[in-house]
Amino acid sequence: MLLRALDRFFHHEASGGILLGLSAIAALVVANSALQPTYDWLLNINFAVTLGGEGLEKPLILWINDGLMAIFFFLIGLELKHEIMEGRLKNPRDVVLPGLAAVGGMAVPALVYLIFNWGNPETVGGWAIPAATDIAFALGVLALVGSRVPTALKVFLLTLAILDDLGAIVIIALFYTAELKANYLLYALVPLAGMLWLNLKGAHRVAPILVLGLVLWVLVLKSGVHATLAGVITAFLIPLKDKWGKSPLHSLEHGLSPYVLFLIVPIFAFANAGVSLEGMVLSDMLAPLPLGIALGLVVGKQLGVFGMTWATVKLGFARLPHGVTWVHIYGLSCLAGIGFTMSLFIGSLSFGDPELMNAVRLGVLSGSLVSGVIGFAVLRLSSATEEEPETAQQPAE
Repeated sequence: MLLRALDRFFHHEASGGILLGLSAIAALVVANSALQPTYDWLLNINFAVTLGGEGLEKPLILWINDGLMAIFFFLIGLELKHEIMEGRLKNPRDVVLPGLAAVGGMAVPALVYLIFNWGNPETVGGWAIPAATDIAFALGVLALVGSRVPTALKVFLLTLAILDDLGAIVIIALFYTAELKANYLLYALVPLAGMLWLNLKGAHRVAPILVLGLVLWVLVLKSGVHATLAGVITAFLIPLKDKWGKSPLHSLEHGLSPYVLFLIVPIFAFANAGVSLEGMVLSDMLAPLPLGIALGLVVGKQLGVFGMTWATVKLGFARLPHGVTWVHIYGLSCLAGIGFTMSLFIGSLSFGDPELMNAVRLGVLSGSLVSGVIGFAVLRLSSATEEEPETAQQPAE
């Protein structure tokens, strides 16, 4: 019975979001309990991997954020390539509406954040934090609404979130690069060339590409460019079809997805969501940094996603998907305000100060929670309202 229940849970669409939520709650509990010193000590333990005196030495939190998140971005890269080559992003006409909605959903939250932080050079660099959407959480909440939500709405949200992740990758590449060391980027051309050659010849075995991808990750990390980009580049060089017509990309995507969803992302959430509430008062929530993030996610996402979708449809550039109403679009725009994983990750790139990072966590968690609750309520009520006329037409038995 227990094994059957676990199997049903892990195959449910909402399971990833539920596990993420439990990880965040666990982090909050631990960070505000007697275990808090142990939590901080564990995350700051130094681990080193060296060869001949050269190598990497980082605290555990950075191994998680630079290493495990590179695997997370590797999976995103696999999904992006799949969608571009064969899926929802293959036909440009299908991308117009969610694509423009994603642009609005990134630009307006960043603008809202800047309104509150423009005059503060210490915090202005966090403008991209509320621009992100967490796919697992948003789809998890949508799944909890039930099957009454149109399938086209799920496709719309998934496409928007994928394009949002693509935008986040570009932002990280352009704006979150540390001091550049060009020699390491030159060295990185060697594994890059090897992966490109294996891709062009349609290699069936992906192990050599993954080994070269690991070398690329180290060199990119050493160069000052954020190493998660190595994960995306490696993913795009996994062959879609090998010389026998099989798909190494599909096999790797399906095989890796459960480990990322149920292990890597929850570990990241537990390591990064521990907000310390000690000595905190209401005025702390109203400080420019957390308030800018929270309002960016709650207000900015709604204005950006809904506003851009409305403008695109009214100007005649696209039409709403079949069966999707404006109430659905509003509920979806609220769900897009669940930033969580990506927002916390960009926050970790923006600020090294623990106090500022604690404020980031406060803003991300509160903004994501409010967005999720509003989105769930709107979609649930709209589904119930749509069912009432059908129920009324049923003949009495």
